[in-house]
Amino acid sequence: MKTLDDLLAEGVAGRRVLVRADLNVPFQKNDPGVIADDGRIRAVLPTVKALRDAGASVIVMSHLGRPKGAPDPKYTLAPVAQRFGELLEGEIHFATDTVGPDATEKVAALGGGQVLLLENLRFNAGETSKDDAERGAFADQLAAFAEAYVDDAFGAVHRKHASVFDVPARLPHFAGGLVLREVEVLARLTESPERPYAVVLGGAKVSDKLAVIEALLPKVDRLLVGGGMCFTFLKAQGHEIGKSLLEEDMLDTCRDLLARGGDKIVLPTDVVAATGFSADADHDVVPADAIPADRLGLDIGPDSVAAFAGALADAHTVFWNGPMGVFELAPFAAGTRGVAEAIMKVDGLTVVGGGDSAAAVRALGLDEDAFGHISTGGGASLEYLEGKRLPGIAALES
Repeated sequence: MKTLDDLLAEGVAGRRVLVRADLNVPFQKNDPGVIADDGRIRAVLPTVKALRDAGASVIVMSHLGRPKGAPDPKYTLAPVAQRFGELLEGEIHFATDTVGPDATEKVAALGGGQVLLLENLRFNAGETSKDDAERGAFADQLAAFAEAYVDDAFGAVHRKHASVFDVPARLPHFAGGLVLREVEVLARLTESPERPYAVVLGGAKVSDKLAVIEALLPKVDRLLVGGGMCFTFLKAQGHEIGKSLLEEDMLDTCRDLLARGGDKIVLPTDVVAATGFSADADHDVVPADAIPADRLGLDIGPDSVAAFAGALADAHTVFWNGPMGVFELAPFAAGTRGVAEAIMKVDGLTVVGGGDSAAAVRALGLDEDAFGHISTGGGASLEYLEGKRLPGIAALES
């Protein structure tokens, strides 16, 4: 796999370089135009700066959200372009289309040391098409903009999309520093983790994490389960979970996992149960096996935090994916904060598996440098740990 350093060694002054970034940032719910977490923009800055400072004409492309293959103002990258420019500490040009007349004109006018961001890739149906010809036609248009391609969008490498899979087949292609770091760290988790090796999983659904649980259960020393998914496990043990989130069709699967995992699997012993899904709902800490019928669990309780911290205390490798509760609501953030702080104290490799976990670290004001690595790709991280061959990585290796 050739790297950004290889490209820079070749010389990029006066050359147009297409950079696939992952700028799929979250926006504030009460103000859709304001970015809630700019971590993914910051993550790609070193690559863009290196190319810009070496004299390349840098064309950045990304998706945002899930538009239906056509322009949708709700998913424009315009606010991202503004923030990108602020963080880049330099002007960033913005094309109001992806491969249309505005993009074509601005690419042609782009000088060395300048940066252009194209509009949302998913405004074109060819980006996500399952039809090879349609995807390939879009890739042809993108590839025509540049003389080299750099993928620094680890959060998208698990997608067989035009900008990730097809464009690198049409241009000399290189892996950015972010992608290289992600692969290096995740390989350590799968190939030779230093033990004890603990995995902390949260989030809403068991079904979303089933493949990674199946892949990791034989390899880990401890598997700590929190978040909404813990209630299906608790129900599988025969406990009352009230109105808590439940995947009825996953109960047998959870029983099987519990039987196979034995003492490896650690579940909450207490939870914060509320009368409703809101910050001002009445709530109390209750035993995990006695949640009132009229309440729903929205966080793990203090005893659970202490137990999880104890299970992590001697670990030398930790992978964490998924919050322990509804951390966006202050009364239900303590579980995620407590477990995150326990992970920060681990003497060894600690990896935050992207997605909501990375967002929680920043939203709770935790020190990002206290973790060994914070991934930019939740889904990509999980699929890598499941042992899947990721299309974007395969494309870079070819």
